[in-house]
Amino acid sequence: MPVFSAYDGTGLAYHVFGEGAPVVCLPGGPMQDSAYLGELGGLSAHRRLIMVDPRGTGRSATPEDTASYRCDRLVGDVEALRAHLGLDRLDLLAHSAGANLAVLYAARHPERVGRLALITPSTFAVGIAATRESRLEVARLRRDEPWFGPAFAALEAVMAGDATEEDHKAIDPFFHGRWDAAAQAHQAAQDGRRNREAAAVFGAEGAYDPDATRTALAAFGAPVLLLAGEADLNTPPDVAAEFAGLFPDAEFVVQPGAGHFPWLDDAGRFAATVARFLTEPVSREGGARRRRSGRGRPGDHG
Repeated sequence: MPVFSAYDGTGLAYHVFGEGAPVVCLPGGPMQDSAYLGELGGLSAHRRLIMVDPRGTGRSATPEDTASYRCDRLVGDVEALRAHLGLDRLDLLAHSAGANLAVLYAARHPERVGRLALITPSTFAVGIAATRESRLEVARLRRDEPWFGPAFAALEAVMAGDATEEDHKAIDPFFHGRWDAAAQAHQAAQDGRRNREAAAVFGAEGAYDPDATRTALAAFGAPVLLLAGEADLNTPPDVAAEFAGLFPDAEFVVQPGAGHFPWLDDAGRFAATVARFLTEPVSREGGARRRRSGRGRPGDHG
């Protein structure tokens, strides 16, 4: 397992899957180790995946300064990894909360990014928020599922701010396109893999300057893929579409039937979509382009 030294001397670990040109992959959580990403539905058959364990998670060391968990401070970790890998520019893939870090890195080091893939991304860094009705609309796509009634009631309690721990657990099915045995196993495997202390610092005051970040992204020239799940409660497609519109050259894809982990819901479709983006010639069209990656049924999250 390779380890590199961050800007402050903290030893950070990463895992390598596949062959070929590298893609640096940032997990979500926030501040969760990279194990839940697996090999991203077989994307490792197309590119060499560099799966980073953020500081204080997985095999990475715990820093002396806990303030270094803040998202804007983590930009230095990504830059240290780029230098460690000897890359002039890196292709960067980020999932969920990891997208906040990815766009802060792109804003600070635009010349160091070749391509940027944002998968069901969090949008805090750019000041976009999902509305209550948007989330409920996505949740209602699952109304025919046997678990829907109790899960929807729990979701309403969560949104009202008076949810119990049981309520938070009850909405797990909404984060996966299929709440089958594989999805339940994936969800259960994430327990205890997130550094809660670090997560509390990740988005702390001062971590984000949305106006400045949006201005920087408006001038970001590299190709961007923004992939949303049709039934992703965490980042509904309308929110993801607004995010895509911040970039001069963005392709916006909605994966049918997918929740927050689209590589689980349809591995083949996910890997093909991302691999194509990472290898196709650079477009000069500009503007956010829509693409719907096939037909499918609504999904959920995990």
